[in-house]
Amino acid sequence: MRLRKRSSVRPSKVLISLSPQLSSVWRLADTGAATIFVEMTSSPVLSADIPLSLPEKLLAWYDRHHRELPWRVTPAAAKAGGRADPYRVWLSEVMLQQTTVQAVKPYFAKFLALWPKVTDLAAAPAEDVMAAWAGLGYYARARNLKKCAEAVAAEHQGIFPDTEEGLRALPGIGDYTSAAVAAIAFNRRSAVMDGNVERVISRLYAIDAPLPGSKPLMKAKVADLTPADRPGDFAQAMMDLGATICTPKRPACALCPFREDCLAFAKHDPERFPVKAAKKEKPVRVGAAFVAVTPKGEVLLRRRIESGLLGGMTEVPTTSWTARLDGGTSPDHAPFPADWQACGTVVHVFTHFELRLSVFRTQTEKTTADDGWWEPVTNLEAQALPTVMKKVIAEAIPRAFEKLPN
Repeated sequence: MRLRKRSSVRPSKVLISLSPQLSSVWRLADTGAATIFVEMTSSPVLSADIPLSLPEKLLAWYDRHHRELPWRVTPAAAKAGGRADPYRVWLSEVMLQQTTVQAVKPYFAKFLALWPKVTDLAAAPAEDVMAAWAGLGYYARARNLKKCAEAVAAEHQGIFPDTEEGLRALPGIGDYTSAAVAAIAFNRRSAVMDGNVERVISRLYAIDAPLPGSKPLMKAKVADLTPADRPGDFAQAMMDLGATICTPKRPACALCPFREDCLAFAKHDPERFPVKAAKKEKPVRVGAAFVAVTPKGEVLLRRRIESGLLGGMTEVPTTSWTARLDGGTSPDHAPFPADWQACGTVVHVFTHFELRLSVFRTQTEKTTADDGWWEPVTNLEAQALPTVMKKVIAEAIPRAFEKLPN
């Protein structure tokens, strides 16, 4: 607003221009020998006076507080023209399923060092891929990773499809991964929902319906919130918010960009959300595992069949894993007669059951193994041994693996 004084022949009125585009004049009051014009010129309203939408609040927070991750293009890099690599995005999203960021980082670096492009991964021997994946868990992911890479190389000339529908048609890619890659790598307006996003959405809207039945409602809310501009950053921002602020326990609500809008915060009970159905007790399966060692420190190994649990991975000889508590848990089920000594019991929890393996060890001369091979203990780290088998071997041979996951 500006004031202007003008000479006049006779007294007039105070005149004010209120139109933001034109000088429409209103009369207000007499002033005497001078006429004072008060004009409001066209200018935007201060942005602080305009309430930000939820996506705008989140993206503003993300621009300042995003996590630095090896597979991610930061907001600053994106503004400078940087683009996400679909191969890196896809690889990271597959690895991150049911697995923490910290656990994934070294595996992500290892895979990129071994196979920098999707065509390199497609051409790699399957056993090498399984060996590189060993220890990350959920091994069907590794098998599907290889199949997907082969499909991209053979059917798409090494270029990932850029839509949810095209991505979902690839082997091993479901709703979540297709949405995440479409949004993050190709900036498609896709509704991306992982566990972190479920927690944020359930609290933001105080969704009382328990999971997993409430997932369709949550996904609809995410779809409504996802903006046309920067949908990939929005998806990553939601994940970051759930991972760093809207945590399962003791969420940092005071730092949350959704604080003023969050219904769970308004109820003073954010930790109640998301509501989950009562967990069923996991069934128990039992079995026996046999660690045979030669005087030279070689261990008898074999490969599991390709299909089923831990398919294609390496193991020591074991019995079948049965739900019968009187199942094969004694040396009577060993691969060959020997002086098998009990070492203890290993417990390992899978997604759908708990496994208890009785571990036995024997020292024996090296013999021909029809369905396996003898591997030096010093080379075990290079084998495609799942965590449960590493636990078994460590039970029989202490310090066979210096570092084991919990």
